[in-house]
Amino acid sequence: MMKERIEKGDIVFINKSGKYYQQVGEVSEVDYNIFFVKIVMVKLGDQEETFEEKDLQLKTKKPKIEEVIASIDKIIEQVDQIPNLPTREKVELPNRLKYLKLDIPKLDKQLIQKNFDSIEKIFTTAREADSSANFWQEIDPNLQKISWWIRTSL
Repeated sequence: MMKERIEKGDIVFINKSGKYYQQVGEVSEVDYNIFFVKIVMVKLGDQEETFEEKDLQLKTKKPKIEEVIASIDKIIEQVDQIPNLPTREKVELPNRLKYLKLDIPKLDKQLIQKNFDSIEKIFTTAREADSSANFWQEIDPNLQKISWWIRTSL
């Protein structure tokens, strides 16, 4: 079985004994040293450390584009459940989500980020009105997945 390659945005587990042993971090950069050994920068809290790929174990692959599209669809299904959305947002939110779905494959960073920020803002306002509703259990992990993909893919 071939080990999956570690890429920017993946979550890794540190196998190397020492200060960071068994910590979990997010890959911020991948490079090669002069001996063509794969060097991986890992974000651990507010600092970055460098490891060789062999010292890391892949914990979670960053989401693939298909998973992000599926997450958007799952969120669209939930939008009707949000009772206290003002009329404008009730129209704007599904539209923005649909645009996001179309924009993501084009990888237009500014467009995607702008759209996602507006979507997050609407959800933040809706959450303030009612944060205990069941639909958040569906929306939040999917929103996080989209955010993760945007942060690490563009």
